[in-house]
Amino acid sequence: MKYLAVTGGTVSGLGKGITISSIGVVLKSLGLRVTSIKIDPYLNCDAGTMSPFEHGEVFVLNDGGEGDLDLGNYERFLGITLTRDHNITTGKVYTHVLEKERRGDYLGKTVQVVPHVTDAIQDWIERVAQIG
Repeated sequence: MKYLAVTGGTVSGLGKGITISSIGVVLKSLGLRVTSIKIDPYLNCDAGTMSPFEHGEVFVLNDGGEGDLDLGNYERFLGITLTRDHNITTGKVYTHVLEKERRGDYLGKTVQVVPHVTDAIQDWIERVAQIG
């Protein structure tokens, strides 16, 4: 499996989403299997309660997950169906790590950003990439 990461900071409206969608279409036309995962640094778990004036309208996925309009562009351009797991936020990752800590999954270790949060992000990306 190959990964292509496109970054562009936190400035909205630069066209990162359309650029990613367009690159995906080109890769798909070459016969590659393509999916898209959006990673946002905010602590919110999804875009459902965020101001549309700051982040644009909310796009609701088939499984009820809420993200920004980039997810809708990815679905339309690439002809794929995304899930709430294709939208990763810092809030979701921290929630996941803290739930694991509460269950005792870390066996009493001190839970830290490195390695626990970084491993959770990597695991999440690899898992979602497999489901398409």
